[in-house]
Amino acid sequence: MKYYIIAGEASGDLHGSNLMKALKKKDADAAFRFWGGDLMKEQGGTLVKHYRDLAFMGFLEVAVNLRTILNNIKFCKEDIKNNMPDVLILVDYPGFNLRIAKFAKELGIKVVYYISPQLWAWKEGRVETIKKYVDEMMVILPFEEDFYKKHGVHSHFVGHPLLDAISNLQLVSSDDFKKDNGLNEKEIIALLPGSRKQEVEKMLEIMLSVRPYFKNYQFVIAGAPSLPRDFYQKYVDENVHFVSNKTYDLLRSSKAALVTSGTATLETALLNIPEVVCYRGSKISYAIAKRLVKNIKYISLVNLIMDREVVTELIQNDLTTKNLVDELNKVLEGEKREHILNDYESLRAKLGGKGASENAADIILKI
Repeated sequence: MKYYIIAGEASGDLHGSNLMKALKKKDADAAFRFWGGDLMKEQGGTLVKHYRDLAFMGFLEVAVNLRTILNNIKFCKEDIKNNMPDVLILVDYPGFNLRIAKFAKELGIKVVYYISPQLWAWKEGRVETIKKYVDEMMVILPFEEDFYKKHGVHSHFVGHPLLDAISNLQLVSSDDFKKDNGLNEKEIIALLPGSRKQEVEKMLEIMLSVRPYFKNYQFVIAGAPSLPRDFYQKYVDENVHFVSNKTYDLLRSSKAALVTSGTATLETALLNIPEVVCYRGSKISYAIAKRLVKNIKYISLVNLIMDREVVTELIQNDLTTKNLVDELNKVLEGEKREHILNDYESLRAKLGGKGASENAADIILKI
């Protein structure tokens, strides 16, 4: 079969690549054309556009880049029409993907949504678009099945693909990681500032402001694969290091982490590393988001899945050096650290067993 997959962010690239791997096992004639990144490219097929050219963060940034986004949508429609795949697989990225779903459905192409947009947080009305134009909806968070059922949409909870991604890793020891990356013997505090340039610039400045208070630790920045190494050089010194494409090895070798909200908060938890979740957007984007997001108490996936505060979230004006220092001290040693590690066990149980990519591949092949 011919598969056309659209993933617009780094996390989508990871999950898309594992889905491609599962599809290849079950379909010897699988041919892929996709929007994604380097991980999907490793699975073979044709990379149409890299997600680094698609990712715009926040309402203001989207408005500034609207012409580019509209041109990408037009190009994508033309590419799908010229290649006529058997199935279109959409990975999150709703602003773009829901427009493409309508177009593909009208062409008679089967449409599958793998990894639901977070419609339970905002833009709930998009469920109607999914009803009309999506043949199969697959969700990876346990509460999402009930959300869609409430709206009369049948969905499949396939499990969370991060469980597969992490369980399949061959991770190095902490000592080997330090040696291989030129690090000293101090314990590590990992910094995960995000994957978009404007996001990283905002987050690293405040994250690194805690350095004078933790002189017995070394800080290591997890570089985004979509950003060049030289972009990070201005942040590096004798006690701040940088690694690229080694985020999981870094986390497993760390004592704690400061993490920008997003998929990385869940990755950090599944690797059993206590964390402090950070977020700061532009004032305009944050003000708009506050008006649009309804009934959501948390921004991190860890807290959303558990429906209570497991990890501390420092958002916008609460993201200060003082608050970061206080919370980081709590997760490095003591009672709060132990509570977090215990809660992580419950989190893994809630996410179900392994096999999300295999389950998703089976559903796709059935249609």
